[in-house]
Amino acid sequence: MASVTQDRPTVSAPTAPVQSTSGPEKTSSPPSRVTRAVRWFANWSIEQRVLAGFGLVFAGIVVISIASYRNTSVLIKNSRLDTRSHELVQLLGSIGEALDDAERGHRRYLVTGDEAYLKGHKTVLEQMPVFSQYLRGLTEGTPDQQERVASLERLIGQQLDAEAAAISARETNGYEGVRRIALSGAAKQELDAIHRLIVELETTEQKALRSRVMQSTGSTRNTIVLLVLGALLQLVLLASVYYLIHHDVTERRRVAAELRRRGELLQAANKELEAFSYSVSHDLRAPLRHIDGYASLLSKTAGESLNDKARRYLQTISDSAKQMGQLIDDLLVFSRMGRQEMLRTTVSLDLLVKTVIHDLRLDLQGRTISWTIGPLPEVSGDPAMLRQVFMNLLSNALKFTKRRAEAKIEIGATQRTAGEAEIFVRDNGAGFDMQYVNKLFGVFQRLHRNDEFEGTGIGLANVRRIIHRHGGRTRAEGAVDRGATFFFTLPTKRAV
Repeated sequence: MASVTQDRPTVSAPTAPVQSTSGPEKTSSPPSRVTRAVRWFANWSIEQRVLAGFGLVFAGIVVISIASYRNTSVLIKNSRLDTRSHELVQLLGSIGEALDDAERGHRRYLVTGDEAYLKGHKTVLEQMPVFSQYLRGLTEGTPDQQERVASLERLIGQQLDAEAAAISARETNGYEGVRRIALSGAAKQELDAIHRLIVELETTEQKALRSRVMQSTGSTRNTIVLLVLGALLQLVLLASVYYLIHHDVTERRRVAAELRRRGELLQAANKELEAFSYSVSHDLRAPLRHIDGYASLLSKTAGESLNDKARRYLQTISDSAKQMGQLIDDLLVFSRMGRQEMLRTTVSLDLLVKTVIHDLRLDLQGRTISWTIGPLPEVSGDPAMLRQVFMNLLSNALKFTKRRAEAKIEIGATQRTAGEAEIFVRDNGAGFDMQYVNKLFGVFQRLHRNDEFEGTGIGLANVRRIIHRHGGRTRAEGAVDRGATFFFTLPTKRAV
């Protein structure tokens, strides 16, 4: 019957080419630097983000500390200079008053001849070296002020020399000899120049003082602004870090609760699966026993009437039922191996291998086997589980070398690293093709036919599961008809 939905060719009318009027096609522009930075930051883990946040806080503290230190240093330096300026202004005022007092006393002496009026002159004469030393110290580092101080010292020296000459003339010629000097003053010009120079010194210091006050005020204001901004920035960063930590803790609690819930579900499912596996195994064993038993009874009761082909059929049924029973037993062992509690203790592999070989003595009868057993380390693990590992590997080695006139089986340790040892079991048996190496440790995975080598394909799966539960690794190497080597790692005995 023909289908009513047959495809029919469709004919479309020719259309004129349509010209685009939207201008050149726009291409997507590459992401900006900000976008790339945001994406890069989004890929960070929570630990990296928290560490970056604390790093920024620490960097901010360092920057603020450096800036505050520099501003504080400026304030301290200006304060020291301000103190020196105040001392200089005070000293200049004292010098000016002392010179005025000395000049007035000197004129009175010239009029009266009373030497008591020369006390101010003598005081200035005695203290002038000290004044000069103080002036040089207080103007150190300011060349223009030091030049004025030098001019001031020279003018004071000239004034004192003029007054000393007037005193000598008074003593020699009396009042008439110094009348003109007594009325006008002995060093009127020098004294006026001294006062002008003192005013210049004070004015310059006052300007410098005001400049430093403005600089100190600016530094203080900048420090306060910097501290406020730094505090706000650090509060923002700390709040961000707190948010990240709080978010991470909340997320981890959620994940932990989810994992706990799933663990409970998985535990319940495992219990149900365990009960189901025991139930299924019991229910499967009964019909298998019936199949095997009735096939055997049929072979006995009707054996004479059956031909060779029928008897072979019955034997195949019986062998298949027995193999199915063995598969069920091995699968239950594999299932229990994942749930069995581990007993961690120190295991001597030398003694364990000797025990396993002794248990396999029945499989060794009538065979020529060359054993090479190297020194094996002491490891940390479950003795019963590790015995199962060597039992499976050595049984495989014996099975796959049964066609050799002389079987060669080697057991040893290839290398030892800190806290771990690698053990190997090598044979010269049938081997395997390395392209199928990934199938070796799978459940029911077999690389040989059952008529060549018997087995269920569970042994190596048990080996991998046991080694993984011990925290180790498994691997295999081999070649067809050139033997195979199975490697596995185990944690070594901890040093006391």
